[in-house]
Amino acid sequence: MLSIVKSIVLQGLDGILINVETDISSGMPCWDVVGLPDINIKESKERVRTAIKNCGINLLSRKYIINLSPASVKKTGASLDLAIAVGILCSMNVIKHKHLDKCIFIGELSLDGRLNKVNGILPICVEAIKNGINEVILPKENAKEAAIVKELRVIGVNNLKEVISYLNKKIEILPEEININNVFKEVKTSTIDFSEVKGQKIIKRALEVAAAGGHNCLLIGSPGSGKTMMARRIPTILPNLTFRESLEITKIHSISGILSGESLVTQRPFRSPHHTITEKALVGGGKIPKPGEVSLAHLGVLFLDELLEFNKNTLEVLRIPMEDGKINISRVGMNISYPCNFMLVASMNPCPCGYYGSKEKQCICTEIQRKAYKSKLSGPMLDRFDIHIKVPSIKYKDINKNKTQTSEEIKNNVNNARKIQQERYREYSIFSNSELSPKLIEKYCNLENNAKEKLKIYFEKMKLSSRSYFKILKVARTIADLENKDKIQVQHILEAIQYRSLDKV
Repeated sequence: MLSIVKSIVLQGLDGILINVETDISSGMPCWDVVGLPDINIKESKERVRTAIKNCGINLLSRKYIINLSPASVKKTGASLDLAIAVGILCSMNVIKHKHLDKCIFIGELSLDGRLNKVNGILPICVEAIKNGINEVILPKENAKEAAIVKELRVIGVNNLKEVISYLNKKIEILPEEININNVFKEVKTSTIDFSEVKGQKIIKRALEVAAAGGHNCLLIGSPGSGKTMMARRIPTILPNLTFRESLEITKIHSISGILSGESLVTQRPFRSPHHTITEKALVGGGKIPKPGEVSLAHLGVLFLDELLEFNKNTLEVLRIPMEDGKINISRVGMNISYPCNFMLVASMNPCPCGYYGSKEKQCICTEIQRKAYKSKLSGPMLDRFDIHIKVPSIKYKDINKNKTQTSEEIKNNVNNARKIQQERYREYSIFSNSELSPKLIEKYCNLENNAKEKLKIYFEKMKLSSRSYFKILKVARTIADLENKDKIQVQHILEAIQYRSLDKV
C-alpha cells in the first residue's frame, strides 16, 4: 500500500518541501531509502524500525521502499525520521487519518520512540507557510520556536505513540502558542555598562558614532588602555531589535543549534572568535555548509580582538562578505547563501611590544619590526574600516571620576539617529549610513561649501583612495544625524577626519 506524507529539508536558510512516499509490498524482505539521502537518512531505517517496534507495533516481513521526492535534491540530517515512520504506519493502516496533505512532520527518533530536538525549525516553519502548509507536528522541545510563526498550527509531541494517538483522534493536543510581546519584554538587562569605562571620552564618542551609523571600527592602542573593555560594551548601545531583525537572527542561530532554549533572539549578537579561527569557521562552509561567525554576527557585532594575530589570509576572506552583506558557499549540486550584515569591531596594538607612541612606556621594537607587524593588515582590508582611532592610556585623574555617560544615555542618542536614517532610506531597503552606495552618498551627503573645502584639502594631502573618501562622508553623515542636522557642516567633517588615525601614519 502506498502512502505520502510531507516534510521539509533545509539548504542554507531555504527550505524544500519533501514528499516522503512509502510503499509496502510482498517480495524479498528489504528496506530501501532512495532519493539522494545522506548517511544520516540511510541510517534512519534502523532508528525508525526499532522505534516502531518499541511502541508495540510489529513490522511485517515485507519489502519497504521509501522515496524522498524530489529525487534530484540532496537530503541531509535526521529530521525526516518522523515523516518516514508516519509514512510506514499509514501504509500499514496503523494510522488511519489519511488527510495529511496540509501537514508536515519533523523530528529525529530515539530507539524507544522519543522525539529529539532538531535544528533549523524556524526557517522550516517559514517555508511551510510558503507551501500552503497549515500544521506541523514536531518535538515538544521545538514547539516554542515554531510557534513564532503565527499562521501555523504547531503540535508539540514527546514520542511516536503520541503522534499515532493524535492522528487517530484518540487524544487531543492543544496547539503551542506564544506571546511575542512578552518575549520582547523579557529581554535581559546587560550586566556591563559604559559607565564602568573611566575617561576615554573621545573613544566613547567614536563608538557612539559607529553604533549610530553601523560603521566598522578599529581601535589601536597599548595593552591595558581599555580597547577590549569598550568593544564588549558596544552591544549595550546598539538600537533595539525589530521583530523582523529578530526573526532573521533566530533563523541563522536555529540552523547552527545555538538557541539554548530561547524561542526568539531578542538581543543583537556579539561574536568574538579566537585568533586561531580557520577561514571556514569564520565565513562558513564544511561538507554540509553551515553558517560561520560572520553570519552568526548578522545584525550585531563581530569583534576581532588582537586583529594582527589573526592569519592574514583569514582576514582577507572577510573583504567580500563585508562589502556584499552576504556569503555565498558553493558545493557540488548546491549554492547556499547566508546573510552577514554585521558591524566589524577590531582592536590591535601599534607594534609587537604594544607601546609605540606611548608616553608612559618606551617602545623596544625596531622600525623594521613595526613595519612587518603592520603589513599583516593590507590596505584593502584597512579600507573596510570607516573609523580607526588611537586609544590613549588612561590618566590617573580619570580613574576616580564618578560621573560618566551610561550605556542608556548613549543608546538614546543612537536610537534617535537610527530613526532618522530609517525614515530617510525607507524606500531603499537599507537601515544605516554604513550601507550607502556612492549614488546615495551623492544624494544624501550634502556638504556646506567650507566643509567641501576642508575635505578636499585633507583628501589631497593624505592621498586617500575613493573608498576612504566615501567612508569619511558616511561617518560625517552619521555625526550630522546625531545632531539632527540636514546638511553636513565643517565640524562634522573635521570630527569624521579625526576618526581616521591610520591615514596620518
